Amino acid sequence: MPRKRIVIEGVVQGVGFRPFVYRTARAHGLAGWVLNDSRGVHIEAEGEASPINAFLDSLHSDLPPLAVVTRFDATDIPSAGEEEFVIRQSSGGGERGAQISPDTHVCPDCLEELFDPADRRFRYPFINCTNCGPRYTIVTGIPYDRPKTTMAAFPMCPACRAEYEDPGSRRFHAQPVACPDCGPRLALHDGRGKVVETCDPLRAAAELLRAGQIVAVKGLGGYHLAADAGNDGAVRELRRRKVRDEKPFALMAKDAGAVARLAEAGETELLLLTGVERPIVLLRQKEGHPLSAAIAPRNRYFGVMLPYTPLHHLLLEECFAALVMTSGNRSDEPIAFRDGDAAEKLSGIADAYLTHDREIHIRTDDSIARVMAGRPLLLRRARGYVPRGVTLPRPQRRVLALGAELKNTVCLSREDRAFLSQHVGDLQNPEVHRSFAKTVDHLRSILEIEPEVVAHDLHPDYHSTRYAAALGDMPRVAVQHHHAHLASCLAENGVAGEAIGVIFDGLGYGADGHIWGGEFLIGGFSGYRRAGHFAYVPMPGGDAATREPLRMAISYLIHAFGEDLPDLPLLERVPERDLALYRQMIARGVNSPLTSSCGRLFDAVAALVGLRDKVSYEGQAALELEMAIEGEGERASYPFEIEVKGESLILDPGSLVRAVVADVRDGVGVGTMSARFHNTLALMVREVCLRIREGTGLDCVALSGGVFQNCVLTEKVVPLLENEGFRVFTHSLVPPNDGGLALGQAAVAGECVD
Repeated sequence: MPRKRIVIEGVVQGVGFRPFVYRTARAHGLAGWVLNDSRGVHIEAEGEASPINAFLDSLHSDLPPLAVVTRFDATDIPSAGEEEFVIRQSSGGGERGAQISPDTHVCPDCLEELFDPADRRFRYPFINCTNCGPRYTIVTGIPYDRPKTTMAAFPMCPACRAEYEDPGSRRFHAQPVACPDCGPRLALHDGRGKVVETCDPLRAAAELLRAGQIVAVKGLGGYHLAADAGNDGAVRELRRRKVRDEKPFALMAKDAGAVARLAEAGETELLLLTGVERPIVLLRQKEGHPLSAAIAPRNRYFGVMLPYTPLHHLLLEECFAALVMTSGNRSDEPIAFRDGDAAEKLSGIADAYLTHDREIHIRTDDSIARVMAGRPLLLRRARGYVPRGVTLPRPQRRVLALGAELKNTVCLSREDRAFLSQHVGDLQNPEVHRSFAKTVDHLRSILEIEPEVVAHDLHPDYHSTRYAAALGDMPRVAVQHHHAHLASCLAENGVAGEAIGVIFDGLGYGADGHIWGGEFLIGGFSGYRRAGHFAYVPMPGGDAATREPLRMAISYLIHAFGEDLPDLPLLERVPERDLALYRQMIARGVNSPLTSSCGRLFDAVAALVGLRDKVSYEGQAALELEMAIEGEGERASYPFEIEVKGESLILDPGSLVRAVVADVRDGVGVGTMSARFHNTLALMVREVCLRIREGTGLDCVALSGGVFQNCVLTEKVVPLLENEGFRVFTHSLVPPNDGGLALGQAAVAGECVD
């Protein structure tokens, strides 16, 4: 009788995999056993050849919803003559490699029970099973078992215990299993933290929202600040209290039908919205929608997500068109996730707190995605995706990569897998820096990876660089920022060789000490060389120039026209004293570091065309420049110059800036000027890549860096390159911005260290 030994690795523990195997094997009349071991699931099954083959097919095609298989090995072994199929006790020996499932949305079966008056979990906000519910945010240690989760504080009642121990139950070994008799409970507190006496805290919170109040809602990975999205006064008051002038708020709508009344969602957007990860998805607003204009000022898109916890579903049943569900924090601070911190940090913002007594162990923001060039693209990788692994092109040493200063994430690698953390944030904030350290410790603990080398950004003053230096004798690898972007794109796409890297972003510390950001690199994991870049221009005021695009506009005007500046509305808006100061700083090189940044060129053009002199959040000027484009009819472009200096191609934007100025003075519309600017950048990229291919023979191009979050630019660049015969690689499951940088650092360090 044929017998197979099957070894499966990936996210296969705590997701109902063993009962799935058990039921499938018995359905095919097989004998043998299944157990969890230190790396995944181990199966031995025997029976007739046809049922064995059907069983193997089912293991490939009929997986539990949360399972992700990264290794599947099946080998023939001698028959053991067993008569039945059983679930054996888990084995803990050997090097550990089992992976924890991400947090996931409430499954259809649990949702049906949630709204079934005859079910014992009717309207229970913490209903879950092996196919859904909290995972990553409640795990405190390994192995993944209830005592090492924040559910340890809730002993199971007899009914839940019976389900937990029944292999035929959907809740077999579901560690967060609970019910109203034994599990977490909701509570409502007023703005001063006092408990509100009510028999139904959730409905009482909904009444507050309907009355225009702001409610802090405890979710899976932290608190949201909720408001009725149709109440303009409530939305504007939330902006005022949160000190968030213009950055868009996220929305939560009841279902796909509710979303369709607010925004346009194509097939790929709907797949993203309704997938198990439940990210925030950027969708084009519908004209005449009923929501407040203050949700996304000067933006054609909403960021929308569907409910992903039972609590959210119950709230959205209360007849809201949508709820604002923005991160529970003040501007620049991390999301609040501990109850005491929430009461302190959200004081003066929230009128009430809808909370519960299940502890969140690790804060995790919502993920953000959009569809670009027909593919999903993660802009922020967090809840729902972490800690899933990314497959590397080849095995490497164990690396801890610490990311960059902004949009920080960290990464751990083992063999041919890299594990990116959730979004941590901007490390200049002390609280974010503490969260960064905890995230490193937590990821090392649950993955049980002891790194052999640490990778960090080349910038000597980044917090992550100083953290690496404090790790003692562990070998360190400093990875240049844009090389890490290139490596991140190559790693995500499984490319082991060299490519042309088109890396456009806001800033990164260059190998020459200047600020890079408009780069054409040649290289791979083992190294790179700079083949081209935008011409250097000064940033008057340094960091102040990133907050005030008008400064960059003045710098580019001086670069293009010299001292004799043209008459422009922009210059009329700048006080003479300030203009004289900027000129002097640029001329003398005082606090005016040089930059080749494409992001700063976007800022300059946004100011020149009258869109944005100052910004209230990162990337605002570039975003509004993209949003200004109406339709796809504009085909014209601006002139540009490419100079050869040694082995480098230098893109001089002087003629481009002069042409933009001419359009401004001729009264050309902002949308037209923006379209021409985007067209020009795309043509620049094509021309430089063609020249590099002539000299190197390389026909692979990787697009990375925060500028390639821009849908208009990316969707122009990709077909231009493909029409020239290039193979173009873009990001999808890893952000192109600095949130994906740690993956590239890990790939580079794993390749470079012996």
